[in-house]
Amino acid sequence: MFCELGSTGIIAVRGADAASFLHAQLTSDIANLPALQTQYSGYCSPKGRLLATFLVWRDEDEILLQLPEALRAPVTERLAKYVLRAQVKLAPAGSEYRVFGIAGRDAQGAVEGLAGTAPLRTHEIVSSHGYRVTRLSANRFVVLALAPDADGARAALATQAEVQPENAWARLEIEAGIPTITPSSQDQYVPQMVNLDLIGAVSYSKGCYPGQEIVARTHYLGRLKQRMYRIHVPSAAEPLPGDPLYSAAFGADQASGAVLAAAPAEGSGYDALAVIQTSAVASGPVTWKTPGGTAVESKPLPYSIPG
Repeated sequence: MFCELGSTGIIAVRGADAASFLHAQLTSDIANLPALQTQYSGYCSPKGRLLATFLVWRDEDEILLQLPEALRAPVTERLAKYVLRAQVKLAPAGSEYRVFGIAGRDAQGAVEGLAGTAPLRTHEIVSSHGYRVTRLSANRFVVLALAPDADGARAALATQAEVQPENAWARLEIEAGIPTITPSSQDQYVPQMVNLDLIGAVSYSKGCYPGQEIVARTHYLGRLKQRMYRIHVPSAAEPLPGDPLYSAAFGADQASGAVLAAAPAEGSGYDALAVIQTSAVASGPVTWKTPGGTAVESKPLPYSIPG
């Protein structure tokens, strides 16, 4: 299957100081990210709360930040305030590229049919036939196509894979445990609460960045009381980001968590990522929207959450 990711925005960071500038702003180790590699990362407020999450593309001569289009302009504006004398230019690049997600057992073949080759290792980038491709996992790829080539990309992919709506890709992101900060969840969670530390998006050995002291203190001194979990909501109504979750352990007056993102599940109901108090998960059950409401079901993630 393939999806055009029309709600995705791209920020291009160009200039001699692009890597050092982003290294001082984001949660991951940009300085040591090799060219032709991708990496997950986050951007925090001074209080350590996430303002955005990214898939970072490091090419030979530029760095691209992939994030929701709804956050592209405000995040660009905020980052621009810290450029100062650095040789860095921030530019919206959504008009330059179209973004496609490709997944499934035959995903590699579809990528090879489009670009002539496919990356063999996770987070490797290959550039071929005018396309940039990165592998996110064994059967998931993201393709950046230059805008003039987008029609050709759609036509080529349609011969190799079935087109699906964008929410099918959102479900795969949920299954992979990849959090996406949106306007409704900005400035609420430290990176560890949404498991950024478990997907290689937080470095504890790099220098300072906004919120670094709080992120490091959470890691070294405090036991994290909230984590992101994958759940299934057996409901015909769609769970929305920010919907509260309740647990008997916290009583009827206090929510024990909130939905971060949701997408239609295969079959029925919705799969979701939710940030929940770990004690509520341990005590169960957790219900959606109201105390004693629809009980959610726990689903596995591809990585382990520390106990």
